[in-house]
Amino acid sequence: MKRKAFVLSVALVLAILHTQAQGIHLGIKAGANLFKVDGQSMSSEFKFGYSVGAFAELNVTPNWGIQPELLFNQTNYRTGTQFSSIYPNGVNSVEGKLNYLSIPVLLSFRPIPLLSLQAGPQFGILLNQDESLVSNTKDAFKKGDFAVVAGAQLNLASIKVGARYVIGLSDINDLQNQESWKNQGWQVYAGFRLF
Repeated sequence: MKRKAFVLSVALVLAILHTQAQGIHLGIKAGANLFKVDGQSMSSEFKFGYSVGAFAELNVTPNWGIQPELLFNQTNYRTGTQFSSIYPNGVNSVEGKLNYLSIPVLLSFRPIPLLSLQAGPQFGILLNQDESLVSNTKDAFKKGDFAVVAGAQLNLASIKVGARYVIGLSDINDLQNQESWKNQGWQVYAGFRLF
């Protein structure tokens, strides 16, 4: 139900902006993620992954706009050395990958044409499931993730270069409710506005 409400809300916002927008632009982007799954039973090290996808710029005024994106995001993680003491039958120091279809919807403020300051929510849908954390093969991670994104982007004509911080707000632990796991980390990217 929440997913349907979100899709309808985004569609409504896009329809309103389409009628009032001063400019709509589409582009592609790719970059690197330096993420971790934060939690007592997880390793605190950030690990590299990647991100690739598309973005739209919906300029409402010369200074304000909305930048929705559709991204494939990878989060790499490692369980901690004490994972099995918190989760019986758990595996210590195992590496894994979480692949998300992420949909950030960012409010974009341009104090000058060269710079955009961006912030907003990000919704993530888990595309894979890692069942190697415990021996009973129960799904370890929830199917959805909700996060807040904030960062800055340089606008160099059609080229976009940026960095942002993503902090998860929802608990993605689907094993037990003993502790909360949350995605967090940095993204750096380069993009190209197609038109």
